[in-house]
Amino acid sequence: MNQILIDRFQLPIESKVAFLERAKINRDFIKSLEGFCEDQVFIREENGMIQFVTIAIWKDKQCLERAKEMVFLEYKKQGFVMPDFLKTNSIKIERGIYERME
Repeated sequence: MNQILIDRFQLPIESKVAFLERAKINRDFIKSLEGFCEDQVFIREENGMIQFVTIAIWKDKQCLERAKEMVFLEYKKQGFVMPDFLKTNSIKIERGIYERME
């Protein structure tokens, strides 16, 4: 059964450029991984804040778990530390894994 990873980010408009650059790197990378089906991205700017939502659909739980490992290894290779990036740019994240209701 497909696994759907939904991330919701909230960030100040001042962090938009850095965030979108990082989001592109991440999206380009996950699209190359086995089991990736599709993704969608949504953005809303309001009152100096940005709401950014990503939805990534994976073939199954095993593919999603393997993708998480691969992303972690890629971050390590790049010297990217997600908690530091989020803190530096005042970004809040809410993450959840869902299954499609039929």
